[in-house]
Amino acid sequence: MKTLTIKSIISCSLCLVISLAGCKKVLDEQPRSSFTPDYFKTTDGVNGGLTAMYAHLRNIYGQAYYYNSGVTGTDEATWGQSADGNFKDMDCSGVGIIQSTSYPTSVIWSEAFPNINTASGVIENATAAGLSNALIAEARFFRAFDYFLLVQTYGGVPLDLGAGVLKFNTSPIRTSKRNTVPEVYTKAIFPDLLQAINELPDVGRVTGGLTKTTARFYLSKAYLTYAWWLQNPGNIPTYPAANRTDPDGHNAQWYFQSAYDISTTAIENPGAFGLQPTFYDVNLGSNDRNNEIILYADHTQTSEKYNGSSLTYGSGGAPDNFAGWMMTWNYPNIQSSGTNSVQREAEQHLGRPWVRMAPTIEVLKNTFADKVNDSRYDGTFTTVYRGNWPKAGITTKTLVNANGLPIAPGDAVLSFLNNDDPNVVYAKANGNVGAGVLPGRADFVVNPGDISRIIYPGLWKLGPYRTDNAGGLGQPNAGSTRPYPVAKFSELYLIAAEAAVKGATTKGGKSARELINVLRARAGKWRFSNNGNVAKVEDDSQAMTDATPAVIDINYVLAERSRELYAEGGRWFDLVRTQKWAELAGSYTISGTNFGDHTPTKVTRTIDAHLYLRPIPQGQIDAMVMSPADKAAYQNPGY
Repeated sequence: MKTLTIKSIISCSLCLVISLAGCKKVLDEQPRSSFTPDYFKTTDGVNGGLTAMYAHLRNIYGQAYYYNSGVTGTDEATWGQSADGNFKDMDCSGVGIIQSTSYPTSVIWSEAFPNINTASGVIENATAAGLSNALIAEARFFRAFDYFLLVQTYGGVPLDLGAGVLKFNTSPIRTSKRNTVPEVYTKAIFPDLLQAINELPDVGRVTGGLTKTTARFYLSKAYLTYAWWLQNPGNIPTYPAANRTDPDGHNAQWYFQSAYDISTTAIENPGAFGLQPTFYDVNLGSNDRNNEIILYADHTQTSEKYNGSSLTYGSGGAPDNFAGWMMTWNYPNIQSSGTNSVQREAEQHLGRPWVRMAPTIEVLKNTFADKVNDSRYDGTFTTVYRGNWPKAGITTKTLVNANGLPIAPGDAVLSFLNNDDPNVVYAKANGNVGAGVLPGRADFVVNPGDISRIIYPGLWKLGPYRTDNAGGLGQPNAGSTRPYPVAKFSELYLIAAEAAVKGATTKGGKSARELINVLRARAGKWRFSNNGNVAKVEDDSQAMTDATPAVIDINYVLAERSRELYAEGGRWFDLVRTQKWAELAGSYTISGTNFGDHTPTKVTRTIDAHLYLRPIPQGQIDAMVMSPADKAAYQNPGY
């Protein structure tokens, strides 16, 4: 199968995308500063448009500020010690406020509309340029994909970018009218995805290319989300104002059933996709692009052109994949014998520390309560930091660590314990990071109930992986060259289970509990202890499935979603869709911002109903030539 290699060359404008790329055996790119409608009618033009659509994923997924908007402020994370307003604003805890000028909430608006217009250009011109229906279906998928992101984020959005509803526009305009939520779903998202399912292949034309399974995944998720919107159990307001009725005459239950039917059809007809044998394998860097990842924003260490960014330094902006830095604490501060014993390294457990986000105590103690049978905690976090000082040229064979005991390279220097141990004694200078000690242990330790905004387990699943470190520390300051996962086959089981909980008639062997137990059984299968750094062949799947409640409710589905997909960027959408945000994320516990602070504080969030929609970016409002009243009416209420 061919390899998909892409580089983003999209300019950001509501009404016009001004550059394309060519297409060869791989999705190669030849940047252009502009194009004309005539160029878009050529084979090179429409192929270039398709390539740019894949590339635009990198401006969203792995972009840390957008990533933060989907995780910070939920029950998965809060702001970290080095957070600025971009992160504190999203927490809804009084340290900042989400406004129309908040950058993280603007990313989807600025990235989606140019791609939508490119997709419309491909759809309108592809037949004349000789493209197959399968290639046109890729454009339809991406147009629906972006509209789905938009409608979840902002409510109703414009379908007419200046040339008519879903028409390719080449003339920038200074006015805009928002369509309603039902119009966006029924005129744009559902029709495009249904056609994509019919015309996309079972196996992608390139590695990472779109398939029927990808389209089924997003149609089932769109049906599920729209069903919740129609039902509106929490009486959350929508905007623009619209009745909670479906133009096609269906009710919420019809859409829950359709979500179940489409997602289970995808499970039963997986094409090239499926579940990895263990949870560890899903996120292992050396196993990237595995068959569980049905859509990803691609990167590579072999070429800066095709990586989309530098291989030696990080810009801190798209299209770098730098989301994994955000929940990485400043572990290079750890000292043993006065030496920095854990050096910054381009290795999956480590990477570049930005300390902008932090997991809460509830994540470690409640979400991932079972750390014995369930491998997902071990396959999500870095909880053991090991000595790597020789890679920095330090020749000392052993260093003195906790309790005056020696450690060698590869030994544990600092460990986050699985459970609280009352015997841990903290002293501010321990390891230079305020860690604690336990008698007889050479590693410094931290209880899960004592994590803070400055010291906490890192996010192993998104850590960097490279094969060009040459035995040294490599390039830890560069953005990750790993593909960023956008959609996983495992989530189809969670979509179907959620629809079943909401009343969908189920198939034999695919009740909500049975679907959840497929993933829980897999989570009980170990082949390696990630943080123990040793082989661990153990099957705890029976214990995992036995522990599943007899009756599954929506809160349990959401808990399983977090265990499977923790901190991958979609939690805000989950809590907004189910209207559980305030209930599940209304408070959290964590210690402060200084090393040595192990006094947890309960923090309360204020999650008002208007926050269930993000603000329309102020730059969009300011750029429009409209009356002040019309501009005010364009903005979502409360901002």
